[in-house]
Amino acid sequence: MSAFQINLNPLKEPIGFIKVLQWIASIFAFATCGGFKGKTEILVNCPPLKITENHTVEATFGYPFRLNQASFRSHPVVNVCNGNWSSHFLIGDYSSSAQFYVTFAVFVFLYCIAALLLYVGYTNLYRDSRKLPMIDFVVTLVATFLWLVSTSAWAKALTDIKIATGHNILQELSSCKQPEVMCYFHSVTSMGSLNVSVIFGFLNMILWGGNAWFVYKETSLHSPSNTSASHSQGGVPPPAGI
Repeated sequence: MSAFQINLNPLKEPIGFIKVLQWIASIFAFATCGGFKGKTEILVNCPPLKITENHTVEATFGYPFRLNQASFRSHPVVNVCNGNWSSHFLIGDYSSSAQFYVTFAVFVFLYCIAALLLYVGYTNLYRDSRKLPMIDFVVTLVATFLWLVSTSAWAKALTDIKIATGHNILQELSSCKQPEVMCYFHSVTSMGSLNVSVIFGFLNMILWGGNAWFVYKETSLHSPSNTSASHSQGGVPPPAGI
């Protein structure tokens, strides 16, 4: 096996430069999704009980977005309008889509590190081998497809999360349906970072799909490139044509 020797030239080529971009984009993908925490708030009052001020009832949620485990709580009054708010939960479990997206992004992050170490430290081993470029090419194709699948699923889940934590929650709270209780939707944490995660998901798909051509050129399938490369490295010249 070739000894580890740092060679930064591959980073100046498309295959190495795009791999760095993929590494950075994967970090943004899982960080913007996996680090999210938010809450949705409603205002409650009960005029018949001569309590005219509004009280806040909120439910906190975040990654992995098991909303059906996010219960409401009221403060500073525990039982606002004599309602048992802790027995009410948000609706929906979107953990499968969120965890699939984040887990895949983390694996991509790790693979990019390994690939960059191979490009930079074992340049000759990578280019002289027939298997390594082919494995890299197959992984690139699979990753492109999985970015499409995981990001599409996460984008659909995010749309449902916005609906489940929006003003529609008032229709699901039985305590708000009592005649003496008045509920108003107040606010929900901005999900801008989650929108960014979807954008980076599709950006990753484009990066991996575009890089497939450059990885393909390193494989034995692209034989003219390999043949010309071997001759430029001092190989036996081809016989002259007749």
